[in-house]
Amino acid sequence: MVDLGPDIRQRRRDLGLRQCDLADLAGTSERFIRAIEHGKASVRLDKVAAVLDALGLELRALARSS
Repeated sequence: MVDLGPDIRQRRRDLGLRQCDLADLAGTSERFIRAIEHGKASVRLDKVAAVLDALGLELRALARSS
């Protein structure tokens, strides 16, 4: 599994958002934003999708090369 935390944190900062701002935009809690940014392994995918959407990001699944 890929750790999205650093990418989410960087995008949030690039947009000049605080964690509480992003939480409001995504309809989640600030605690959830902190958990994602710190690499919590078990998070709800629907909430992650809302955070990515609020940041203008998308998650893609690609076939692994062997």
